[in-house]
Amino acid sequence: MFMAYLPPSTYLQRPQGKVAELRLELNSGSKKDKNFTTKKIALKKIVANMTMSNNDMVALFPDIIGCMGIQNLEIKKMCFLFLVNYARMRPEVAVKAIPVLEHDMEDPNPLVRALALRTMSYIHVREFVEATVPIVKQLLRDSDPYVRKTAAYTVAKLYDHDRHMVEKSDLIDRLNGLLRDDNPTVVASALAGLMDIWERSDAIKLTIDYSNASKMVAILPDCSEWGQTYILEALMSYVPQEAGEATLLAERIAPRLSHSNSAVVLTCIRVILYLMNYIADQKQISALCRKLSPPLVTLLAKGPEVQYLALRNALLILQRRPEVLRNDIRVFFCKYNDPIYVKVTKLELIFMLANEKNIDEVLTELREYATEIDVHFVRKAVRAIGKLAIKIEPAARRCINLLLELVSTKVTYIVQEATVVIRNIFRKYPNQYESIIGTLCEHLDSLDEPEAKAAMVWVIGQYASRIENSDVLLEDFLDSFAEEPVEVQLALLTATVKLFIQRPTKGQDLVPKVLKWATEETDNPDLRDRAYMYWRLLSTDMEAAKRVVMGEKPAITAESEKLDPQTLEEMCLNVGTLATVYLKPVQTVFRNARPKKLHDSPCLQRQEVAVPGLRQPGDDGNKSLSGFGFGSDKAVQRQGNMSAAVSDADAYFAQQHTRQQDGFGDQGHGGGYVVSQFDAQVPVYSAQGQPNNADLLL
Repeated sequence: MFMAYLPPSTYLQRPQGKVAELRLELNSGSKKDKNFTTKKIALKKIVANMTMSNNDMVALFPDIIGCMGIQNLEIKKMCFLFLVNYARMRPEVAVKAIPVLEHDMEDPNPLVRALALRTMSYIHVREFVEATVPIVKQLLRDSDPYVRKTAAYTVAKLYDHDRHMVEKSDLIDRLNGLLRDDNPTVVASALAGLMDIWERSDAIKLTIDYSNASKMVAILPDCSEWGQTYILEALMSYVPQEAGEATLLAERIAPRLSHSNSAVVLTCIRVILYLMNYIADQKQISALCRKLSPPLVTLLAKGPEVQYLALRNALLILQRRPEVLRNDIRVFFCKYNDPIYVKVTKLELIFMLANEKNIDEVLTELREYATEIDVHFVRKAVRAIGKLAIKIEPAARRCINLLLELVSTKVTYIVQEATVVIRNIFRKYPNQYESIIGTLCEHLDSLDEPEAKAAMVWVIGQYASRIENSDVLLEDFLDSFAEEPVEVQLALLTATVKLFIQRPTKGQDLVPKVLKWATEETDNPDLRDRAYMYWRLLSTDMEAAKRVVMGEKPAITAESEKLDPQTLEEMCLNVGTLATVYLKPVQTVFRNARPKKLHDSPCLQRQEVAVPGLRQPGDDGNKSLSGFGFGSDKAVQRQGNMSAAVSDADAYFAQQHTRQQDGFGDQGHGGGYVVSQFDAQVPVYSAQGQPNNADLLL
């Protein structure tokens, strides 16, 4: 069998041969081929190569422009796709397509007009952008609603290409006028365009009053699912001036909670959560919270990705509105076929919803989770049991018994997680459950992770006086002191000092040895500094050392993972976005995103956050001092004029706090486009006398 040998140059020439072949196919075709079948096949091949990032196809640019004049919608779509893909690579050739596109804008078929306009708006080339402006002004008044909808989006795209050119023209005013259109889809598209411009502009202020908000809500049922999303998103710019307005608006958009599209549901939830901040009546808030529960539960019947998004948002909503989902804990019990990311998020929700009434049911479920095969999920389940013991004090004994039952399985990772959480239980309930220390000490050989080792060492040091062989146990850990991670070394250093303080005869040989290791044979500054501190304490004043080392520990709670109030407020205004998946402020996820916040209003119900040391209304001087640790009368007397100094500081910071609240949400008018909610039909003029943009919602 013989094989022909081809030189390397043959392979290099092959792409050029393909281009020539495709050019021949594009330019061929007999008169009998009325459906342009040959050209369609050739264009499909070109699009396939273009999709594979074959830049050799750019050589076909003149031939593609020649095909654009063919009156066939399928051919036009493929030609326009080629134009959008390669226009920035060959702008000098691409500009030859402008007359063809302008001619298509006058085509009797509205689909062709809209397609040509959309194609021109996609191309970020100066000639295309400038040519689009006069055309889009004309098509904003087109007789067909589909073309008007496309023109509304085109204004936003042009603003992305050249914002100064759009602001100098009257395109935004024309887009604003489109809000009076008879077609709900066109109105929704105009709103989407205005919202997109507002997101990226500091010169335009979007203002919606109650009458405009009511009109927007009225057309919701007639819009497509994405149109409803745009309208609901725009309602976040409405600032209620009366609680009744907010309540009525929330009730009117509540039917959108039963929509089949998850984006509509989550956006509706976001708007209702926003409006709740302006409602004072707790009964109405509770009624709205009850309406938010079923849609969140319904989203759990969708695919795992939508489930995960709904669960992450539920975590956020529960922190702000605990009444939501209060009685729906069973729907968050894990299924055997749930992905691990869904299971872990459900576990967090189960912990948040657990209370004294359902704790037995929850512990039964967690016992099942702790015996599954997924190690990561089992660890989370064991840790949840320990956190429930801290969260629900009456159930602490039941949680501990379950942990001991799991420890008896002698599974390594279960024992290690149990050790960590039992350490926290001891901190929460000192001198109550120390009887289980013996059980933990029986499983020391199972501890090989730093966190578990450090937890066990802490238990041995803290209760050295109650563990008979505490010195022997610590010696076993100290055998590998040099090889241990810093976390374990720090725990061993502190535990050894605690042993010496509680049982001097047992620890007198260990302490000098450990202090010498930590000060002379380590490079870690934290370990070395702590060792020097202990050494000086023990050599100067044993009583002081005992007060420092064996003093009361800070209170431990199970709620430490909650977001701070300011971040939580912002996150609730971004429900349904990617920021809620990460539970981080929106600017952390999207760098250029406009931060959202609650705007001042006579009916705004702002939650007060107690700041330690800041005098609250009605507090006297002594109460302010107690926040700084000077609570008793003797302490106040010893501090001399400290009371006056602290009072002055309180008054200063309270004044600053008031100033911030007074200016909250006030972006000011300044120059540029100004929107007035009270003078809807008349443009507002700036100080220079130039007309600014009229109210974005007329």
